[in-house]
Amino acid sequence: MLLLPVVSAMAAEGASGSGEKAPPLRPEFRHLREDLDFRPVERITDAFPLSDQANKAGWKPFAPMTDEFEGDALDESKWWDHNPDWLGRQPALFCPGNVAVKDGKLHLTMKKEEAPEMPKGYHTYTSAAVKSKTTTLYGYYEIKARAMDSAGSSAFWFYNNAPERWTEIDVFEIGCSPKFKERCFMTVHVFHTPDEHKHWARGGNLMAPRSLAKDYHVYGLEWDKDVLRYYFDGVLVREGNNTHWHQPLHMNFDSETFPDWFGLPEDKDLPSTFSIEYVRAWKRE
Repeated sequence: MLLLPVVSAMAAEGASGSGEKAPPLRPEFRHLREDLDFRPVERITDAFPLSDQANKAGWKPFAPMTDEFEGDALDESKWWDHNPDWLGRQPALFCPGNVAVKDGKLHLTMKKEEAPEMPKGYHTYTSAAVKSKTTTLYGYYEIKARAMDSAGSSAFWFYNNAPERWTEIDVFEIGCSPKFKERCFMTVHVFHTPDEHKHWARGGNLMAPRSLAKDYHVYGLEWDKDVLRYYFDGVLVREGNNTHWHQPLHMNFDSETFPDWFGLPEDKDLPSTFSIEYVRAWKRE
């Protein structure tokens, strides 16, 4: 395991001990793997995280953010079929009609189309978002998913944009344009806190042996008061100290257009779909 840095009380006050306020802490993240080319952990039971099949950490299921996506409709007691706080990243507009539950999976689709009365700045594309109706603080969160096969993003993330504190944890963002289709991006953001007023982020990415749109993979986040750990197919791949993510956050799945990052989707690749077989959540005893 990675040994995380310890900040002393003196460092928190200033090295001189003068009582001057030190600059805000920033997390230190490290990749524990060079890439994502390894054998997945063998699944023995669905009762516990893939990364902890023996349940050595003592996990208990957290029902509000667990869903096997059975049936033919989204569970309205748990999820919004859009993002009530946001219309989507321009030019793609989030549309509830692009969210579907069928064949035991949740599907979020991006299309090339004009929706009726698209707000200013939105055009050409519609996409999809699902957001939890409850928030959560700490725990283990795992999904089995396949990214969409286009430059439209596939993302699993947490955020809360409350007026006093706005933070975000991106478990993954994947955009399967030719340049990025094997890359899994993992990032944390702080937009503002009572002590910080300028957005900053800490991110990184790992390379898979082939396009992440070709197969279902298991993505996991262990979110503790002291540490954030990222897992891929049950293997720990990234870890950092938790300096800021201590507010309850909403869980989100969505697809966005990133013209300046992944590029806009090619017409031949649309429609494309981000599919999620399950989401499971646990808390420690």
